Amino acid sequence: MAKAFILGVTASFFFAFTFILNQQMNISSGSWLWSSTLRYIFMLPILFIIVIIKNELFEVLKDIAKKPIQWLTWSTIGFGLFYAPLCFASAYGASWLVAGTWQLTIVAGGLMSPLFFTSIETNNGTCKIRNKLPKKSLLMSSIILLGIFLMQFEEAKNTTFLKTLLGIVPVIAAAFAYPLGNRKMMEVCNNKFSTFQRVFGMTLCSMPFWIILASYASISAGLPSKGQILQSLIVAIFSGIIATILFFKATDMVSNDTHKLAVIESTQSGEVIFTLLGGVFIFHDKIPTFIGLIGAFLVVVGMILNSLNKS
Repeated sequence: MAKAFILGVTASFFFAFTFILNQQMNISSGSWLWSSTLRYIFMLPILFIIVIIKNELFEVLKDIAKKPIQWLTWSTIGFGLFYAPLCFASAYGASWLVAGTWQLTIVAGGLMSPLFFTSIETNNGTCKIRNKLPKKSLLMSSIILLGIFLMQFEEAKNTTFLKTLLGIVPVIAAAFAYPLGNRKMMEVCNNKFSTFQRVFGMTLCSMPFWIILASYASISAGLPSKGQILQSLIVAIFSGIIATILFFKATDMVSNDTHKLAVIESTQSGEVIFTLLGGVFIFHDKIPTFIGLIGAFLVVVGMILNSLNKS
């Protein structure tokens, strides 16, 4: 359990690079269009090599060929309409603020539960039952919402209403797009593929979206700088590959114990803490106000309670 916990916390550390470096790229006048596009362009060859080594490539390609519309649609929503808005928001809010607001995805996931079904085997065959709203979980999530409100309210005092909206609305859109796209893809895959197979397939099928975005970026913002290319590569490796491997390794180690699994899932609240510390101490971001810190604390507490409630 101790090893799994350490792996979970380490994963949240690497996930935090997404928020920290996205903000730094914006500060350095790097276009958010390139920040979002380059991550997935870099991830594709890395994931390709991984699935080749694991001999898992052709199964995914065959499934994509059978269901191209579903793969393209839900991959674009789950990856494209998740990460592009998140990068856009980074241009209008501090890294820790975006990271904290992003935890809305926990609430969004609960609210969308009725859109999905659970398959149950009966004497008359397989029966699909619509999932219910997790009321207790959503009640716990209200703590997260309170924390986000405090963070955003405090920051709104120092900026315009429009800039506040531009920092919030895209994150809300991303918070719903990510679980929607990923859960729909899990239904399409029907548990046939490993995590790497599914992530590779979704990365590949979201490429048309990224190519369109890259084309627009080259016209509107020109080519990315060497610094932005390097930072995007770091985000792709640290957040897209290393953090994912560590987190799923941690959950695999405790998969037979729901309480321990909930504890490991709660370690992802570390994203907010590591993003705050990294932004302030490494890149000298402005230290949040006392109210802002209370808001961030409530987000972390809400995430932990929400995860423990699942057990």
